[in-house]
Amino acid sequence: MLNFVLQSEGSEFLLPLTFRVIGICQNLLLSCQSHLEPLGMAERKAILGHGQAEPHFIHFNDLACEAVGGKVIFATDEWFAPAKNLLKKEPPQFKASAFTDFGKWMDGWETRRKRIPGHDWCIIQLGVPGSIYGFDVDTSFFTGNHSPHISIQGACLDQMPAFTLDEDRTGMAASSSQMAAAAKLGSEVWPELVGVSPLQPGYSDCCHNYFRTNFRGRVTHLRLNMLPDGGIARLRVYGVGLRDWSTVSANQLVDLVALTNGGMCLGYSNAHFGHPRNMIGLDRAANMADGWETARRLDRPKHLKVDESGILQVPGYEWAVFRLGHPGVISSIEVDTTHFKGNFPDSCRIEACLLTQEEEGHFNRTSWNSVKWEKLLPSQKLRPHCRHQYSAADLTLSSVLSHIRLIISPDGGVSRLRLWGQPSPLTVTPTNLKMQTSKL
Repeated sequence: MLNFVLQSEGSEFLLPLTFRVIGICQNLLLSCQSHLEPLGMAERKAILGHGQAEPHFIHFNDLACEAVGGKVIFATDEWFAPAKNLLKKEPPQFKASAFTDFGKWMDGWETRRKRIPGHDWCIIQLGVPGSIYGFDVDTSFFTGNHSPHISIQGACLDQMPAFTLDEDRTGMAASSSQMAAAAKLGSEVWPELVGVSPLQPGYSDCCHNYFRTNFRGRVTHLRLNMLPDGGIARLRVYGVGLRDWSTVSANQLVDLVALTNGGMCLGYSNAHFGHPRNMIGLDRAANMADGWETARRLDRPKHLKVDESGILQVPGYEWAVFRLGHPGVISSIEVDTTHFKGNFPDSCRIEACLLTQEEEGHFNRTSWNSVKWEKLLPSQKLRPHCRHQYSAADLTLSSVLSHIRLIISPDGGVSRLRLWGQPSPLTVTPTNLKMQTSKL
């Protein structure tokens, strides 16, 4: 029902005006019906109020995303929507008028209403094996059909299972042979990373269900249990990649900041359009959304000027701090502005330092304001949609480093950052390299 409170100096205009407003609103609702959220969304928002605060771990890397090679290799049932949707990089969508031969189209994993003993579950192979700090079980748009409870188990497998799910499996369930192959993994006895926990429905103010985990061992596979059935839109697995550095020779050049090698973003000044962790992702960026992009700084001078090198003279800048996957000596750098054609930074520079675990913790708590950074790459003029390469001759440090800060001026976007170098021998093993590599 629509309720209106209308104020008028003449009460004789109240009734006709009320009907007129109601009629206009009804027409608007009818014309926009295909774009509305699921029934009851607005009412639910009013009841629930604000959602839970975002935990810090969501700034870590998503180790399960399809963009880094994550995949669902088994699922008990995928009647309404296939489990592979869980790992999409894009946010979930809702299409009010979309249906399949099996029911309502949903952008997530949704099983049929279970009428037999047991519960539904799937096995996920991480794209980047690593240490997990937390999960986001996103139930977006699953408002009357979300899974009421979940649990998550994990394992570090010595060999990758040979089976996988490639085709569109909407309307399908696991075959007896698939069930038998999955049973050989013994996933029902994998240790719990998240115990049995309730989920909130997929209304916009409560759809993100965050769960921390204290286990810091290496994980290659997860078992997600829906208890007993229902739908989940996305699963984000936030953590740090772990590489076996004993297999890397002393003279081998590796990208020390890459997601796959354990690099991670620890802090940044602004991430309005894209998170800086995107810069250490796999391969080339797919589009602007797959990079780091800041808002336009409001302290830009009204009339811009440049110095003798053509670099803009502006008071402000934006920054992002990264921990290398392994301390080492950096010998070449790539700063890639691909896709950023009208919004690339004017210039960049890179600073670096060598920190202990305790020092990192202190600077993290103080927003990286008091670090004694050293110049690694002096200010460089950047170009749009271009891969900028810098060799050892361009760098001013040849010492062992563990952390870097990329500074862009005044603002803009960078799609990828590569820091090629040699990992150094360690006298004290940093925390992110102490993870076990055996089975859980």
